[in-house]
Amino acid sequence: MSILNDTEVYVGTAETPQYLRLDMANRHGLITGATGTGKTVTLQILAEGFSRAGVPCFCADVKGDLAGLSMQGEPKDFLLKRAAAIGLGDDYAFEASPTVFWDLFGAAGHPIRTTVTEMGPLMLARLLELTEVQEGVLAIAFKLADDQGLPILDLKDLRALMVHVADQASTLSRDYGLVSERSIGAIQRALLTLEQQGGNRFFGEPALKITDLMQVRDGRGVVNILAADQLMLRPQLYATFLLWLLSELFETLPEVGDPEKPKLVFFFDEAHLLFDDAPPALIDTIERVARLIRSKGVGIIFVTQNPLDVPDVVLGQLGNRVQHALRAYTPRDQKAVRAAATTFRPNPALDTERVITELGVGEALVSTLGPKGVPSIVERTLIRPPSGRMGPITTEERAALMARSPVAGVYDTEIDRESAYEILAARATEAAEAAEAGDPAPPEAPKPGPRSEPEEDPGAVRRLWWFLFGGPSRRRLTSAQKAARGAARTAAAEAGERIGRAVAGATGAKIGKSIARGALGNLLRR
Repeated sequence: MSILNDTEVYVGTAETPQYLRLDMANRHGLITGATGTGKTVTLQILAEGFSRAGVPCFCADVKGDLAGLSMQGEPKDFLLKRAAAIGLGDDYAFEASPTVFWDLFGAAGHPIRTTVTEMGPLMLARLLELTEVQEGVLAIAFKLADDQGLPILDLKDLRALMVHVADQASTLSRDYGLVSERSIGAIQRALLTLEQQGGNRFFGEPALKITDLMQVRDGRGVVNILAADQLMLRPQLYATFLLWLLSELFETLPEVGDPEKPKLVFFFDEAHLLFDDAPPALIDTIERVARLIRSKGVGIIFVTQNPLDVPDVVLGQLGNRVQHALRAYTPRDQKAVRAAATTFRPNPALDTERVITELGVGEALVSTLGPKGVPSIVERTLIRPPSGRMGPITTEERAALMARSPVAGVYDTEIDRESAYEILAARATEAAEAAEAGDPAPPEAPKPGPRSEPEEDPGAVRRLWWFLFGGPSRRRLTSAQKAARGAARTAAAEAGERIGRAVAGATGAKIGKSIARGALGNLLRR
C-alpha cells in the first residue's frame, strides 16, 4: 500500500508515518533547529509535498540551495537508503516542481515591485529605521500627498514629496502637527541610504499582482522562490518585504473559512529578522495577521534556529511543529531546549528535552494537528528525502526556467508614469515661467491698520523693483526673483571692480567690488 495520499503531506516516519494534514495547513507551523541540522531540506520536502497536492507556495532561498527543487533529483545512495529505511520504497520518485523565481533586485529572478503608497508609512518607517517623531512626519507627508492627489510610486516621488513638505513646513505644522527640518533631513538621509543599498528597485511599477503567486500548472502548485542570498545582506529590507507581502495577502484575498487545502503556503525563513527590535505595535500587527489570515486560506510556516526567536503571542498560533536538534551550550540554549520541549504534547516513551539535543541530521521531533485540531503526540521522526535536487542550480538552468516562466515579460520592464515627482516638477516649472513672463503672483489681501487714508503710489519703477527683488509685502522670493537678484549683484560687483581698477589699480578693484556688492545688498534686503 502506498505511503502517500491526496489529503496529507508526508513528512517522514517514526513508529508510524507522520503527516501534515492539508486541511490543517492554514493553522500555521514552525520549523526550528540549529545550523546544519536539516531545516532547509524539511522546508524543501514540505514545499514539494504541497506542490504535489496542488497548493502554491512562496519561500525565500536564503542560501541559494532551495532552488534545486526546480530540477529533478539524482538517485544518490544516502537518499535511496533513507527512502528504504522509512518505508517509502517504490513511492520515492525523482521529479522537479514547477517553479517561478523572483528577485527584488531583478538579477536572479523576475523583479518584485510595489509602490510606496502600497507599502504605507508604518512599514516604510520600519524599513528606514525612523524614530517615532520621524515616523509622524512621514505620516504627514503621506496625508499631504493624499490630499493633493500626488501618487507616490517610487523613491524619487517620496524624495520630491519631502522637499515639498519642507517648503510648506510652517503651514503643515499648523494644520497637521509639528514638521521639523531635522526630521525631514533624517528621512531624506535614510532614503538616500536605502537607495544606495538597491532598495529603489523594489519601489515602482508594474506592481506585483498577488494572484501571480497563486498559480497551479497541470494540477501542481507553483513554488515561488525568492532569491534572498543578496537580500539577506539588507535584513531590514528582507523582513519588511515579507511582512508587506503577508499584509497584501491578508488585504487582497477573500474569506474562505477552513478549506480542504490552503490557497497558498508562505514559508518565512530566518524569521527572527522579522521580530528583532520590532516595536510592540508591529508585533501586534504580525500576531493579528497570523491569527486572521488562516480564514483567507493562507498557511504560514516560520523557519528559524531558536524557538525563542518567535514571540509567545505568535508562537501560540503555530499548530504544526518540526523541531530539529538544538545544542545546549549556553544558558540561553538550555532555556531554548526547555521551551521547545514544553510546547509539544508529551510522549510517555520520550524524554523530549533530552532527545532534542540528541537528534541527528535529518531527524526531527514532529507534532502536527489532527482532524479536530488537536496536536498529535510528539514523535522522533526520520524526515523523508526530497524528490528534487539537493543544492543550487546553474545560471544557465535558472535563465532557461525564467524564459519559460508564466510571468516572463510581465514584470521585467519598469514603467515610470506621471506621479508626485513629475507633478511637483511641472508646478515648479510653471511658477518659474510665470515669473519670467512678468506675471506677478496675486497681491496679498491688505492687512488692517490704524491708517485710513490711501497709501501713496510707489510708482512704476519701484513696483518693478519690488517684483524683481522683493518688497515690503513679499517676505519670500520666488526662484526667478532669487536668480534676478543674484544677477544684479554680480553685475554691480563687476561695475564696481572696473571703476576701482581705473582709479587705483588692483587694490582699487577689490575695494570697488566690495563697495558695490555691499551697497546693492543693502538695497536688495529692504
